[in-house]
Amino acid sequence: MVSMEIDIGIDKKDRKAITDGLAHLLADTYTLYLKTHNYHWNVTGPMFQTLHLMFQTQYTEMWQAVDLVAERIRTLGHAAPGTYKAFVKLATIKEEEGVPAATQMIKNLVKGHEQVAKTARGILPLVDKANDEPTADLLTQRLQLHEKTAWMLRSLLDKNG
Repeated sequence: MVSMEIDIGIDKKDRKAITDGLAHLLADTYTLYLKTHNYHWNVTGPMFQTLHLMFQTQYTEMWQAVDLVAERIRTLGHAAPGTYKAFVKLATIKEEEGVPAATQMIKNLVKGHEQVAKTARGILPLVDKANDEPTADLLTQRLQLHEKTAWMLRSLLDKNG
């Protein structure tokens, strides 16, 4: 099989650095997706209905996002990681052990969304240097979503409300 070199105005070295960063973003997003889905299944208590529905909205959005991130990695010419083993190595978010109480679930998800935002933000200097606007757009969208979700979750913990 003959393959053509990618010639999109981003050199091979920059594409590799960007896709390495995107692989970490993919792993963090997938791990947070799985944690959120787990919480959706296992949440209990007085906020059950609210959290059950909120978590479903959140994990559904992340499920769609992992595809966008993986496809961007492929577009830049590299294989996207796609195994739990690879995700465990790449992710900064750790898998959940046991089933925490609802309030702890919220706190854990705030930290997770903030971490995904930090992972995405960390890739921006590479993307800016390479003039990779499509990846910058993807990262900006991910940042907006994760920062807003962290804010909404934190709002649930406000005792003054």
